[in-house]
Amino acid sequence: MEKIRRPSHAGSWYTDNPKKLEEELEGWLSATGLTKSPDVRGVIAPHAGYSYSGRAAAYAFGNIDPTNITRLQFTKLPIGDLPIDLEVIEELKATGKFELMDLQVDEAEHSMEMHLPYLAKIFEGHPVKVVPILVGSLHANNEAMYGRLLAKYVDDPTNFFSVSSDFCHWGSRYVPLQ
Repeated sequence: MEKIRRPSHAGSWYTDNPKKLEEELEGWLSATGLTKSPDVRGVIAPHAGYSYSGRAAAYAFGNIDPTNITRLQFTKLPIGDLPIDLEVIEELKATGKFELMDLQVDEAEHSMEMHLPYLAKIFEGHPVKVVPILVGSLHANNEAMYGRLLAKYVDDPTNFFSVSSDFCHWGSRYVPLQ
């Protein structure tokens, strides 16, 4: 049985209405006024709900030129699906340094999912596949090892990287940095 990751945060962190989502994304992206550039091969953008970060995230995604990209480094979305690159996933698993995340845990995690509607919109009509990689806190000793394992993908100009990051959190659930 094929496992499909559902858009578990659609309807709460962003709209699950395909028409409204399409309009929001198009509006935010066009409002940036950014020119598309084939030199853009990666972004770092927030993964908060779109009511908080939708407009800001558009500045990360707004200048992506999808023409020469074939692989995104997710899945079912309200505005279209993004297929997973099973070949690369098997390559990474074969190193013994990557493992598959349980589907329920993956759907509870929101950091990658918040980038997916933007990526689906930007790469609409382009044959791309996704390689989702979730990285938590790495020990410094492992950084170089993972760098070596992923270097060939970074060197390949047909790969695009979408890095989801929160630079800070606000609110009572989070402990402020001292």
